[in-house]
Amino acid sequence: MVTPERVVRTTCPYCGVGCTLDLHLQGDLIYRVTSPFDSPVNHGNLCVKGRFGYDFIYNPQRVTVPLIRKTPPTPGHRTPAADLSEWREASWEEALDYVADRLTAIYQRDGSDAMAIYCCAKATNEDNYLAQKLYRSLFRTNNVDHCTRLCHAGSVVALLKSLGTSAQSNTAAEVIKNDVFIITGSNTSENHPIIALQMKAAVRDHGAKLIVIDPRRIELCDFATLWLPLKPGTNVVVFSAMAHVIVKEELVNTEFVEARTEGFQEYIRSLDKFTPEYAEAVSGVDRNLIIEAARMYATAKNGAIYWGMGISQLSTGTASALGLIHLALLTGHIGREGTGLNPLRGQNNVQGASDAGAMPFHYPGYMEVDKEENARQWEQAWNVEPGGLSRKRGLTTTEILSNARPGGIRALYIMGENPMMTEPNLNVTRHHMEQLEFLVAQDIFINESGAYADVFLPAAAWAEKDGTFTNTDRRVQRVRAALAPRGQARPDREILCDLARRIEARLGRPAARTAGWDYAGPEAIFREMANVATMLKGVTYARIDRLGLQYPVPDENHPGTPFLFSETFPSGKGRFFPLEHVPAAELPDDEYPFILTTGRLLEHWHGGTLTRHSQLDELYPEARVDVHELDAARLGFKSGDVVRVRSRRGQVVLRLNVSPKTSPGVVFIPMHFAEAAVNLLTIDVLDPQAKIPEFKACAVTIEVARVEDLPNPEALTNRGRY
Repeated sequence: MVTPERVVRTTCPYCGVGCTLDLHLQGDLIYRVTSPFDSPVNHGNLCVKGRFGYDFIYNPQRVTVPLIRKTPPTPGHRTPAADLSEWREASWEEALDYVADRLTAIYQRDGSDAMAIYCCAKATNEDNYLAQKLYRSLFRTNNVDHCTRLCHAGSVVALLKSLGTSAQSNTAAEVIKNDVFIITGSNTSENHPIIALQMKAAVRDHGAKLIVIDPRRIELCDFATLWLPLKPGTNVVVFSAMAHVIVKEELVNTEFVEARTEGFQEYIRSLDKFTPEYAEAVSGVDRNLIIEAARMYATAKNGAIYWGMGISQLSTGTASALGLIHLALLTGHIGREGTGLNPLRGQNNVQGASDAGAMPFHYPGYMEVDKEENARQWEQAWNVEPGGLSRKRGLTTTEILSNARPGGIRALYIMGENPMMTEPNLNVTRHHMEQLEFLVAQDIFINESGAYADVFLPAAAWAEKDGTFTNTDRRVQRVRAALAPRGQARPDREILCDLARRIEARLGRPAARTAGWDYAGPEAIFREMANVATMLKGVTYARIDRLGLQYPVPDENHPGTPFLFSETFPSGKGRFFPLEHVPAAELPDDEYPFILTTGRLLEHWHGGTLTRHSQLDELYPEARVDVHELDAARLGFKSGDVVRVRSRRGQVVLRLNVSPKTSPGVVFIPMHFAEAAVNLLTIDVLDPQAKIPEFKACAVTIEVARVEDLPNPEALTNRGRY
């Protein structure tokens, strides 16, 4: 007898758009994915990943039983396991007891500073809340972070500094109400395809004018009125020159500036040097384009700015985002529908993970850890003795591994992240991984980082668990289990609670006053978080059953908040900050004449753990370096040639692609391919405020290589190893 079809509604596990999915199942097989037309996020549209990228769930290389390394790695000499023969299967009881014993022993010996956890932007809000709660309440450390440190940390810091909150101000779908909008540092068509559809419709069907500010000629340039092709790392100069024009030509919204901002006079004095002529000399953008873009945005009725990691992934990422904030404050294009400052979040739940406290500086709800009143509230919620929680800001993602050494971080728990693909300067990252005394990986595949672990804990995939994701619009949405977990895999929340109970018993910590670690389900976890993080207080599973709610939702009668700042900013007034142009840390020279920038592809996702275990990999199976036709002709290269791209830190061998997308002197390599890992090349200099690496600009050279030098992806990636 054929099992009747079931349809389960959930939320996409890929980018921050948060598309609604209907999973069509026959038995335990997802055989089709559709989307309802009444979804306020995607209106029935899906990209290639959302519609076809779910088959990683069934990949035979998924690990579905706990594993323990047969020979524990030696600190200082930790190496990745070559294949499954180096692991042995274990029961959940044995694996969790082993993890609890080792973590507790290291904590009791070396203290809180020796402990750290990477939370996960692909996991649910509930999972991330529990992970940070475990480490804060039991190990008393704020060494808690996740991949926001590697994507929008500069945006978060800038928005907090100027406005007092870090989330996107408006709903992405409001783009159809813009008459002028700026896209900068975002290849939206490939990174957020459904939002890009709405942007195209705004231009094509509603007459909006689009300004693209980007080093690459992305697809949306075909819809743009203006394209400003700036050199990587010169964002501050271009944005400040636009502000210079707005001030000089008296296009400032004086009423808004006087009523709702501070620091304006000092700021405008700092603009004197940022003339369009100076900006042209530094950025390569024609001064007339800068002037026209400034006029167009300033005189719009509804102007908005959308940006991606081309803004934040720089050593000047915070300053770059502040440059955009200044433009909105100068013109009053914020606090109204169809306006706003909109950092497009990368992963499916990077917004939610940040909201849930998966950061070293903040508890859930962006409550700073070094403020006494905040710590006291969470001590009460978690039944921690007064003064028990650490008031010291923790280490960021990039700092955690760089402090892996005797006297520093000794034990690291990685939930769903892959630093051996996503950290900059991977040769140095590898050295740091080798120094760890104990490493736990909780994931669905053994990826490049999990191969270093002492213990591997198999987690349920997104379609095998319940909870919530929060998209780039601040919309909290349901995630539902459509399938039972494969094999012995378990939802992250169950693993974390089971482990926490063991650690709690070993440490003699009292159970939390609310639920301890025994929750009736994911909604009980969410309620515990939302009762203190009051921006979520009015969100209930019943209220978000179909459409979700955009926070802040202060009570259960509140309808949600599609756009922010209509009357005030959380900081009271928006603040201007004088900026300086600081060049990228590593500029081209005779030895390394090209600027390398990195990013994502439509067909793939971040470190590749999911999409490279999917048939999506067949659509784009190998890394390529994009080079402008003028540079290719000068060097004598053509598409398909095998080349070696080399920086001062490492090298990769891959095929060259002559591409109209890039600019002369700028080359592009995607970040998804372990066999040509671009982060072997990138520089590990950090934004001093946000601690985010400069992924988007470093100097490289391109040389002839041989076909036999091309790496064998089956031999070098987890696809071949496990």
